[in-house]
Amino acid sequence: MAVKSKKAAANQTHDSIAEQTAAFLKAGGEIQKIDKGVSGRENNGGPRHIVLGKPQAR
Repeated sequence: MAVKSKKAAANQTHDSIAEQTAAFLKAGGEIQKIDKGVSGRENNGGPRHIVLGKPQAR
């Protein structure tokens, strides 16, 4: 069994992504530009406070 080189696998991945993108655009899909730093995650957990050091006596 022959071992595929990493470069060949990378080329296949690149070609696959290019084909999928072309099919998406041909089907009427639209590519959106997302600003740097914007995330799709919703932060529903609320604030989390981390206290470093020993707790102070009251």
